[in-house]
Amino acid sequence: MCGRFTLLTDLSVIEGVDPAEESASEFQPSNNICPGQQIPAIIYDEKIRLVTFRWGLIPAWARDPSLGHKLINARAETIATKPSFRDAFKKRRCLIIADGFYEWSKGDKKTPYHFSLKSGASFCFAGLYEAWLSPEKKTIKTCAIITTDANVLLKQIHDRMPVIVPKDKEALWLDPGTRNPEEWAALLQPYPAEDMQMTTGWR
Repeated sequence: MCGRFTLLTDLSVIEGVDPAEESASEFQPSNNICPGQQIPAIIYDEKIRLVTFRWGLIPAWARDPSLGHKLINARAETIATKPSFRDAFKKRRCLIIADGFYEWSKGDKKTPYHFSLKSGASFCFAGLYEAWLSPEKKTIKTCAIITTDANVLLKQIHDRMPVIVPKDKEALWLDPGTRNPEEWAALLQPYPAEDMQMTTGWR
């Protein structure tokens, strides 16, 4: 799973978007981003846009918004068929910006481990988003991070990891055109372990 991540990178360096024109301009860098917080993401909505979503997806059909507390992650193996995610997988995919994430060792004393790219560059998780209309007619925009099997580096700590979309595949993930869903599903693979690093403790 992915329950905490980091984003200390200045959003102004994110290629292809202008944070000054979008709601994500108010995002404050953090080394401990948690479910329920507003997080920056990239979507394609007539143009590439930088927006914010609340982390924890509330399906459009949900009666109770508390369901979002349980849907911070979506398993790559079931997003095409699970009712909570299948419609978003077809129509509302996003890129969630990060520069690292945490997993914890198991045992009596849990130790946080931080995972990032060896290059130190920021990257994007594969994500899904929804817009939920409350009984008060307020629209709440939420998202989930997609997870897959862990690579050999992550497997030392956990059996799952968030999907990191390769830079040259980000446009394909956002592509709103009619495509075979198998093209998107093919992107949901463990990121190469040789390009990642693991450090102990909070960043």
